[in-house]
Amino acid sequence: MRVVISGASGLIGSALTESLRTDGHTVIALVRREARSGNESSWDPADHRIEHDVVASADVVVNLSGASIGSKRLSGSYKQVVTQSRTDSTATIANAIAAANPSVVLLQGSSMGFYGDQGHRELTEHVGPGEGFLADVAQAWESSAQPAVDAGATVAYLRTGLVLAGHGGFAQRLLPLIEFNLLRSLGSRDALQSWVTLEDQVRALRFLMEQPHHGPVNVVAPHPATMAEIIAALARAFGKRRGFPVPGWVLRTVIGEAADDLLASQAGVPGVLTGLGFTWSHPTLADAARYVADNAR
Repeated sequence: MRVVISGASGLIGSALTESLRTDGHTVIALVRREARSGNESSWDPADHRIEHDVVASADVVVNLSGASIGSKRLSGSYKQVVTQSRTDSTATIANAIAAANPSVVLLQGSSMGFYGDQGHRELTEHVGPGEGFLADVAQAWESSAQPAVDAGATVAYLRTGLVLAGHGGFAQRLLPLIEFNLLRSLGSRDALQSWVTLEDQVRALRFLMEQPHHGPVNVVAPHPATMAEIIAALARAFGKRRGFPVPGWVLRTVIGEAADDLLASQAGVPGVLTGLGFTWSHPTLADAARYVADNAR
């Protein structure tokens, strides 16, 4: 299989690349600099520039590009960067697919932020969009893939929750606090979070390459949990005590509107993946916490 990946250096992209190459598949990483090998292809999404030959030869394109939401305060200017980085990269890839390879499978990045804060309502893929900046971003992100859809490509929108891993992403900020017994919970006690381990995230993407699905896919584990439950499971796996609760206003003071992603209640369930027959390596929080602890670095 020949797979083209944007965002290949990120947490999910690098793990997916390693998994595919280990099994003998060809992976071409889209890079925003001069390509250094045959495994890379230079592109400039802001200028809508991409090599159509690379897209034309692909069996699958995976688009994971987008500026980080949690690493900076969401000022007005950075909000524009967050949105534009996603819509530019997606439109560039979608237009290239429409022009060069409408038969390709596109795994298009998105997030559970699409649903906004909907309390304890069960969020299947049939539920419509919520409100707020993150919901608006996810809708714009997905809509930018429309040229590929119109051309007949199979497009799966990957609505991903919190990715639990032993390094990087969410874990990079959370694990040090757990390790020093400093954290018990974040935000509201009853807000539900949709989560998935990095291993299952990669397995789900590979599953969707083999069993293509057109439309949204909640890439999450079967059972959402509160942040307090997630932290408690991780603390047990690391042999630590739980520390102190961190109220929502503290998070908003420190990281601004990006805290809404951690504070919103999103009880997402993986209706599509379950229906297609996907099975999880880490279906429970206890499984996930052990996986994080075993792979921490």
